[in-house]
Amino acid sequence: MTVRQRVRFLLAAACLVAAPLAAQETPDAQAETLQQALALAYQNNPNLEAARANQRATDAGVPLARADALPNLNGQATFTEYLKQAQSSFTSPERSLGGQLSLAVPVYAGGGTKNSIRAAETRVLAGRADLRGSESQLFTQVVTAYMDVIQNEALVGLATNNVNVLNVNLQATSDRFEIGDLTRTDVAQSESRLALARGELRTAQANLIRARETFVALVGAAPGELQAPPPLPGLPDDAEIAVDVALQDNPDLIGAKERAQAAGFDIRVAGASRLPRVEVFGSGGVTDYLGTLGTIPGGTTPEQRQTSAQAGVRATIPLYQGGRPLAQERQAQARSSAALEQVVATERDVISTVRSAFASWRAASAIVESTQSAVSAGELSLEGVRAENTVGNRTILDILNAQQELFNAQVQLVTARRNAYVAAFTLLAAMGHAEARDLGLEEYGPLYDPTVNYERIRNDFWDWGSDPNPVTQSPSTVDIPPQGADIPEVQTVVP
Repeated sequence: MTVRQRVRFLLAAACLVAAPLAAQETPDAQAETLQQALALAYQNNPNLEAARANQRATDAGVPLARADALPNLNGQATFTEYLKQAQSSFTSPERSLGGQLSLAVPVYAGGGTKNSIRAAETRVLAGRADLRGSESQLFTQVVTAYMDVIQNEALVGLATNNVNVLNVNLQATSDRFEIGDLTRTDVAQSESRLALARGELRTAQANLIRARETFVALVGAAPGELQAPPPLPGLPDDAEIAVDVALQDNPDLIGAKERAQAAGFDIRVAGASRLPRVEVFGSGGVTDYLGTLGTIPGGTTPEQRQTSAQAGVRATIPLYQGGRPLAQERQAQARSSAALEQVVATERDVISTVRSAFASWRAASAIVESTQSAVSAGELSLEGVRAENTVGNRTILDILNAQQELFNAQVQLVTARRNAYVAAFTLLAAMGHAEARDLGLEEYGPLYDPTVNYERIRNDFWDWGSDPNPVTQSPSTVDIPPQGADIPEVQTVVP
């Protein structure tokens, strides 16, 4: 692929953001697309897997809170060997075997248990919003890495072409110097520009390697021949429209609001510790002296096995707890205040992010259009300067300056194209519309549904059972070869 072809490729992709276009042709099946990269990251990224596991841990908070409202049944078995008996004891058993069952059923806990359950359920909703936010953050990182690879591949191509052009120019300048047509100064100027261009090429190659390694870390696979990204749907026409959508759908803001509501329930839980607790209880037991119970004076033989049972209602009325309830309530109130302030802080961040991303997207899209004109003008300018140099109207320095101006315009075009797409996707993510379902990733496999685990465990009341032992879900990238800076062969383009 020539440099001109690569620049046209980048410009075409940028236009997908600058203005709505028809869908592109289906790319080669061997080439990797942005959607494929997003799907791989969705399936393989360890940070996202960790966020899902943390959400499952949050789900378990609901049955934990509900357990305080359920009956508590305990059994006890005792074997006793009486080593020494009191002399006044007539029966003097040698040993005994006993068993006891006790049952306690909570009836009233001052509303503490009810509000603990509500707080746990609300935190589950907050966790789901956080998981959505983790998805959006990952996808934004993947899109950025994807575009960085394309950008840096193009920059390496441009830098390589620039080196080749300046090398040809140096050779021509040296030949003309040998015949006395040019001066030593002309040769030195050409050598200086070539040395600078080689340094720029090395920098571009290092940036390409870094971009590819970042891609590997996020996606879990090496980038192939990346294709132009698809058009992004749902981009707003006005920044305030985007803000209105974000205030409704942004997952970070939703999560902050849910956490603030949960903190309000925590205040009620703390206050409930002052109120009475009522429970119904019952217990029963049996004691067997194993035939060792002695005879009562007068010839009466007591029962070797004795049973007992009792039931009742118990009310526990707190009278003084050392100031603990007040301290707990104040602590919960302070945390609730912090959570409410965090809602405002998150709202501000969302508004700022949306407006900034919208401005960046529009600016980069405009830069793409203007820089395309600059590239075309630069090509004509360089061609004209070269022609004028052959008749003595332009110097070698004029040629070098024209070449540098063209190179700078091409670099700016590639950079603006990358910035436009990344800003557009960042805008969608801030609006809450850059998640797996929004991106059509269900085509690559079932999407993770956090409600499945919650519905599975929310009503568990049995003490026995276990999930499988945890194992790593994400693949390692240790076997992926180190990334290089190779790109398709660049043909020297000399206007």
